[in-house]
Amino acid sequence: MLIIDSKDCENIDKALKKYKKKFEKARILLQLRSRQSFTKPSVKRRTQVLKAVYKQQLATGKFED
Repeated sequence: MLIIDSKDCENIDKALKKYKKKFEKARILLQLRSRQSFTKPSVKRRTQVLKAVYKQQLATGKFED
């Protein structure tokens, strides 16, 4: 649950802005999307390995299409 401290004289727009930033930092939306469907642990691991390989190739400049 996200709680934002707002002062009585604070504008509602500023309070909403604070809430949106906290919401993004908490990564709640990503958690909800990941929980919508089950992915097998082997598939998760495979995607992590493929991402790591891609990042490694970008870092070394050996990326090929």
